[in-house]
Amino acid sequence: MRIDELVSGAKTVGISGHIRPDGDCVGSNMALYLYLKKNYPELRVDVFLEQIPESYKIIAATEEVNHDYKTDVDSYDVFFALDCGKDRLGDAEKFFDAAKKKVNIDHHISNEGTGDENYIVSTASSASELVYNCLDKDKLDADIAKAIYMGIVTDTGVFKYSNTSPDTMKVAADLIGYGFEFGELIDHVFYEKSYVQNQILGRALLESMLIMDGACIVSVVSRQTMDFYMVSSSDLDGIVSQLLLTTGTECAVFMYEIGSLEYKVSLRSKGKVNVAKIAELFGGGGHARAAGCTMNGTQHDIINSLTEYIERDLKGVNS
Repeated sequence: MRIDELVSGAKTVGISGHIRPDGDCVGSNMALYLYLKKNYPELRVDVFLEQIPESYKIIAATEEVNHDYKTDVDSYDVFFALDCGKDRLGDAEKFFDAAKKKVNIDHHISNEGTGDENYIVSTASSASELVYNCLDKDKLDADIAKAIYMGIVTDTGVFKYSNTSPDTMKVAADLIGYGFEFGELIDHVFYEKSYVQNQILGRALLESMLIMDGACIVSVVSRQTMDFYMVSSSDLDGIVSQLLLTTGTECAVFMYEIGSLEYKVSLRSKGKVNVAKIAELFGGGGHARAAGCTMNGTQHDIINSLTEYIERDLKGVNS
C-alpha cells in the first residue's frame, strides 16, 4: 500500500483511530496527518480523535486534532481508519462510512479489514510501523519520524514485547536517523509520571492480589478511588504492565470502573495465556500478550469469569 497513490486526485482526506487513543493510535494518526500536510499542502486534511493523553502531546500538531467530530465535509474523498476497524472509530465511524474511498490500516488480529483498501498485518508491532511502510521515506522529516517512533515504542513496551521483530528494529533505526531526541521521547512517554499517577500506581499495587498460586495478579481501581486522586483513565496507563513484572506471575488483570457495574479490563501475559482470545469472548480484542475489553457486573463476578479461562490456558486445556 502506498499513501501517495491512495490520495492521488483527492481534495479532502479524513483520518481517525480508536476510542480512548493510546500511543500507537496517536502516533499513527499524527504521522499520517503530518505527512499529508507537509507533502500535499493543497489537501484538506482532518484528523479526528478523542482527547489525547498529555504525555502524547509531545508530538507536533496534536493541538490541531478535531475532538468534537464536527466537520463541513459531507463525504471525504479518502478516509483512513488506523489502529482499529471501523467499529471502534466512535463518532468518526459515520465519516468513514460516507467516504468515497475507505482505507483501513491495522495490526490487530481480530480485524479482518473494514475498508475498500485494507492493510492488516497481525504480526506487525504496531499500526505506526505499518503506516511507515506506506510512506515515501524521502518525504519524511523529524516530526513525522518522531510520531511513528512513539507509536512503535508504546506498543512494543520499548521493544521488549514479543511483537518486536527484526523488521521493527530496522524501522526504529531508520526513524532515529531523522534526528529527533529519541531518549527524551521514551522517558517522557513511557517512564515519566505525574505525582498523582505515581500515587494511583502505588494504590493499585498495594491493593493487588495474587491468585492461582501466584500465577495471576489482579488489581481493581474503583470510580471512588479515581475521584479521590482526581485521575482520569489515561492516568492509569502502564499499571497493568507493572503488575505483570511481579516475579512468578504469568498473567495480569487490571480493571477500573467506568460506570455502574461496568469496568474497563486490561489483560497482559508473559506467553502461556492467550489474552486476546479471552478478551474476544467478552467483546474485546488485542494481541496474544496484550488485550482488553469492557465488562459488566461486580468486580468479583468479572474476575471469576476471566480467571476461569486464564486457568484453562495455564493448565494447557485451551489450544
